[in-house]
Amino acid sequence: MNFDDTPEEAAFRSEVRAWMQANAPHELEAELQRMGFGSAGASMEASKAWQKKKAEAGYSCPSWPKEYGGGGFTPIQRVILAQEEGVFAKLSGPFTIGHGMCGPTVMHWASEEHKRRLLPPLVSGEEIWCQLFSEPAGGSDLAGLRTRAERAADGSGDWIINGQKIWTSGAQHSDWGLLLTRTNPDVPKHKGLTMFFLDMRSPGVEIRPIKQANGQSHFNEVYFTDVRIPDSQRLGDENRGWEVSLTTLMNERAAIGGSMSTGFPELLELTKMLELDGRPAVDDPMVRSRLAQFAIRQSGLAYTGMRSLTALSRGETPGPENSIGKLVAGSSMQEIAMFALDLMGEAGVVDDPEIAAREGWFQAVLMRSPATRIEGGSDEILRNIIAERVLGLPGDIRVDKDVAFRDIPTSGRKN
Repeated sequence: MNFDDTPEEAAFRSEVRAWMQANAPHELEAELQRMGFGSAGASMEASKAWQKKKAEAGYSCPSWPKEYGGGGFTPIQRVILAQEEGVFAKLSGPFTIGHGMCGPTVMHWASEEHKRRLLPPLVSGEEIWCQLFSEPAGGSDLAGLRTRAERAADGSGDWIINGQKIWTSGAQHSDWGLLLTRTNPDVPKHKGLTMFFLDMRSPGVEIRPIKQANGQSHFNEVYFTDVRIPDSQRLGDENRGWEVSLTTLMNERAAIGGSMSTGFPELLELTKMLELDGRPAVDDPMVRSRLAQFAIRQSGLAYTGMRSLTALSRGETPGPENSIGKLVAGSSMQEIAMFALDLMGEAGVVDDPEIAAREGWFQAVLMRSPATRIEGGSDEILRNIIAERVLGLPGDIRVDKDVAFRDIPTSGRKN
């Protein structure tokens, strides 16, 4: 496995590095370095300004076609761009869902007219997208959703939407959303779904931010009351929305799994700063044992990611690496944050950045990390995918697989 740049890749890296040095908002670098997962992000104004600057250079959505605002670069060039952008990539947080999940779905399923209208503003950060999938009664069973889409009675061909979504990241900032609905309850649950894209300012859309344990409101409830959507905003065939959603979900695992940090380097630094019994914590045998366990896992994640990079460099499609990465990194992040706070003792309860160790970095991570084990596919769902589709193990017994959705009992009664 050779990780050295080819001459062409080295020239591209040099070009990107020079551009980053000349254009990146270096005045924000120290703030971004301190920012951990779960910390309050940079201002939306700063994020949009950086996104627009990257788009003008072709460095936003680098692998997308140029006609849709992308850079038209190769997959390995995209990796080089991400490496050279470094800490400034944290400014792209508000656009992750749009760029990583919604955009690829629109690109694959929308009409040419809609692609040319919707994708360039998404690339440049002028418009933000969200993903309207999860529902209160569905849990991890996406196909069990209940939000209804019915044809309008006026014969216009439009659709009328009623229902509720939950845990929608960034909905309060979004201009558009991908919306998965149920259009036929008389067939098995996977076969009666239809996907749309929705203007989030449509009449009848209500967004309620959810107050989280860390004081932030990254997630939202979204309610739909007689929301009208033109049939032209349908993605894919009627009742074939599950097929469309798989495009989104596959890209979601890649977007999340390929970029998630565990916090191990920060933990190692912390153990050198903290003292236990009058000596650095890193010298304690039990601490070193836990560090070794985390280091092994970190190494496994790194080399699994390199397998993905190797596939990209050969023009191949990566396999299950990103699902594995998301599963392992999510649990590792939570465990590392908990261990860090244990080391701090009573000081671990202090989360004020002005006085907490490492400015409350681990406290912020711990309060946010449980969500990583649910969003983008729960741990249980990912284990099933890896077991069934990678290892070839027998699938779970699914007694509702061939049952019409309306006949599936729920809470002791039928739908």
